[in-house]
Amino acid sequence: MNKYLRSGLLYTIAGLTFCALGYYLMGLEIRLYKWMMAIGVIIFGIGFLTVFYSFIRKIERQSILEERKERQNENE
Repeated sequence: MNKYLRSGLLYTIAGLTFCALGYYLMGLEIRLYKWMMAIGVIIFGIGFLTVFYSFIRKIERQSILEERKERQNENE
């Protein structure tokens, strides 16, 4: 697990936690719930994009390694 995937998962879980807290506060009719839900959505979005970025980095790294291996085989 690389650093981007780990941080992305942490942000995603934190965002979901903030949203759950927002729903809880909404049930208690506390006006602070709007801010909690907005923060939760933003943090969740950052986490989701970071997880997506980690997968793209992994695919890109694999293709670069394959390309280098092909060049090395051609030179030999």
